[in-house]
Amino acid sequence: MPDLTWDNAADIGILLAEKHPTVDPLSVRFTDLHRYVTELPEFKDDPKKSNEGKLEAIQMAWHEEFLDRTQD
Repeated sequence: MPDLTWDNAADIGILLAEKHPTVDPLSVRFTDLHRYVTELPEFKDDPKKSNEGKLEAIQMAWHEEFLDRTQD
């Protein structure tokens, strides 16, 4: 996977679902979500370039992936 930035919400959501398979994304505070994203090895963007909209997009992408993996 290529280097990721704050604009790659869908790809980040997949990686977060893989790394934290039992975590409900809607229970994660944005401060923790920011940390989870910046800790991904594939993430190469400036941590200061995040904003509420970008974090929300990532959280929703992660939530969609979470639902796909946990619902039969």
